[in-house]
Amino acid sequence: MTGDTPRIALPPRSVESRLIVVARAKRAEDYDAVLEVLVDAGIRSVELTLTTPGTFDHFPRLLAQFGEVADLGIGTVTSSADLGRAVDVGAHYLVTPITSTAFVQQATDAGVPIVPGGLTPTELFASWSAGASAVKIFPAGQVGPAYLKDLRGPFPDLVAMPSGGVDLAGASAWLAAGAVAVSVGGPLLGDAFSGGDLTALHDRAQAFVEVCAR
Repeated sequence: MTGDTPRIALPPRSVESRLIVVARAKRAEDYDAVLEVLVDAGIRSVELTLTTPGTFDHFPRLLAQFGEVADLGIGTVTSSADLGRAVDVGAHYLVTPITSTAFVQQATDAGVPIVPGGLTPTELFASWSAGASAVKIFPAGQVGPAYLKDLRGPFPDLVAMPSGGVDLAGASAWLAAGAVAVSVGGPLLGDAFSGGDLTALHDRAQAFVEVCAR
């Protein structure tokens, strides 16, 4: 990457908390109660996924309710049109599971942080050198924290976060390996979107918050 390549920093709250919760619901209306619990437990960054029907339409309401205390990003962005719409509804950051330098350029031009996914050194470096805010090691469960340590050899400045299969112990290990944050879904959310105990969700969220704050 050349010194004049623009790069937009990740939102400060996401970086300070070192934890992003990936929320996949059956429908967008299910976000409300879960986000209320997450925010109350200290979660300060939530990625709302486009695999949840109605995310775009419901996003402004969530932003109005939670946007002052937590970063709300839009994830599973897989098209230029969806990226543009995510920018238009006010996403604090964007996440895509794929490597696309075109997406990085589009998000950077719009002034919104973007975290593209990738697994191989070639994929991760392509996004990083194009100006990504950070890169998402995905699926992280297939490699493990030692992989990030290996990447630090050729890419010492790489800002990376793991996503996919990161549990409580894994969160601690990835952060110790140098991840800027961890992206966590199922191990934290559990059955919260299918009628699960929200008190238990609160406890799990607090446990992750405490581990990531160390």
